[in-house]
Amino acid sequence: MLAGRDLLGAAQTGTGKTAGFTLPLLQRLAENGAQGATGKQPIRALVLVPTRELAAQVHESVRNYGKHMKMRSAMIFGGVGFTPQANEIRRGVDIVVATPGRLLDHVQQRTIDLKSIEILVLDEADRMLDMGFIHDIRRIIALLPVKRQNLLFSATFSDDIRKLSGSILRDPAVVEVARRNDPIELIAQSVYLVDRDRKRELLAHLVKTGNWQQVLVFCKTKHGANRLAQQLEKEGIQADAIHGNKSQPARTKALKRFKDNELQVLVATDIAARGLDIEALPHVVNFDLPNVSEDYVHRIGRTGRAGSSGEALSLVSADDRPLLRDIEKLINRKIDQKSIAGFEPTKGPQAPEKDDRPRRQAQPRREQQPRRSPPARPSTRSGERPQHARRAGADQQPRRNDGGRPARPQTQRPGARSQPSNDRRPAHDDRRPAMPMDRREEERLAQVREGQRLARSEQAEHAPSPQAAAPAKSSGGIFGFLKRKAA
Repeated sequence: MLAGRDLLGAAQTGTGKTAGFTLPLLQRLAENGAQGATGKQPIRALVLVPTRELAAQVHESVRNYGKHMKMRSAMIFGGVGFTPQANEIRRGVDIVVATPGRLLDHVQQRTIDLKSIEILVLDEADRMLDMGFIHDIRRIIALLPVKRQNLLFSATFSDDIRKLSGSILRDPAVVEVARRNDPIELIAQSVYLVDRDRKRELLAHLVKTGNWQQVLVFCKTKHGANRLAQQLEKEGIQADAIHGNKSQPARTKALKRFKDNELQVLVATDIAARGLDIEALPHVVNFDLPNVSEDYVHRIGRTGRAGSSGEALSLVSADDRPLLRDIEKLINRKIDQKSIAGFEPTKGPQAPEKDDRPRRQAQPRREQQPRRSPPARPSTRSGERPQHARRAGADQQPRRNDGGRPARPQTQRPGARSQPSNDRRPAHDDRRPAMPMDRREEERLAQVREGQRLARSEQAEHAPSPQAAAPAKSSGGIFGFLKRKAA
């Protein structure tokens, strides 16, 4: 590394990989001196890590190892304020420890310049190069200068990861401290066989009977971690949970309480399985076995660090047997299996796991809601108009059972032709009420009817015979009569 060559390093957990790249990195930067634009401190080294907790730990190591050197460092990760990080970068730093997502946020906001990077470090490289991070890693590498030193460190390297790292490293030196994917020998591993629904009881039994004061427990899901911590609290065991849904201050506070022995049990998801250094941690429990076998090595590697011994227990139900076989195949050894009296697993298939997550009450769909029946319309055949057909100021005309038409005026002679009513609907349509008649329209129709009656009376008096009635009708009718009367 001091010669500037790319490096692929594999070592067991707890053997000092962070110090292995931090000390040479500080020495190379001190020897080369600052480079870049005058008056502005360039960023010369970039360390990428997968989790916030690991970023804080690596940054603390950089500060401790280089506290007597004139170098500044900064850590960048999500879950905290963006502006304080941007202000610290603006003041000038030599080394940046970051998670990929928040680093790209700073790149988009143009608060960081990566054009002067001399050394790129990928800690926990197998997770960094996983499919979930590979796109972000490639975007970041495209922003770096072509001439740089690349360092990849991890405790596990699959064959696929080794092939993928070939696109980043150039003629790397490979350093393997121990056999690949092999956990440290100082960790005593064991498996406790138990039914799935009795795992929590067995864990509480082990903590109480063994008087365990510091236990790190791993779960698969965030909700499972919260639920287990709450159940242990009810058992009188001080416990808390950390996972991706917790805020960064809450995660930092819980981790600090655990390191200070204020918590007996810390329940975590795999965010705590990568690189966390908890001094002299005695017990690690796999409440759920991981789906990825390599994560088992990282989980149990939280104990047995820096030459100290530790114990790693796994609670295995019948459903976990395939995962256990994959883990034993990876580490190339059989793990001792035990059972405790009173917690022996039952034979035969177990009942499916109950999902007791809180769920919102389902709201019925609109079409499933009972529909309100429309109010029954009163029939117009009853002779009474409905209330909604009445208007203020309109006369209430008497109704007849004749399809809703208004009654004829009493002045009309029997046998006379019926005049059109105010109702424009067809005579057979009696489903809707008739519209009320306006007073002026009513007076006009009354005058017209009276004029017709007088005209017919006058024609009947002056007509000599029925044959002479035809010219009278053709002489203008009511309009001719009105003209003659006016003359």
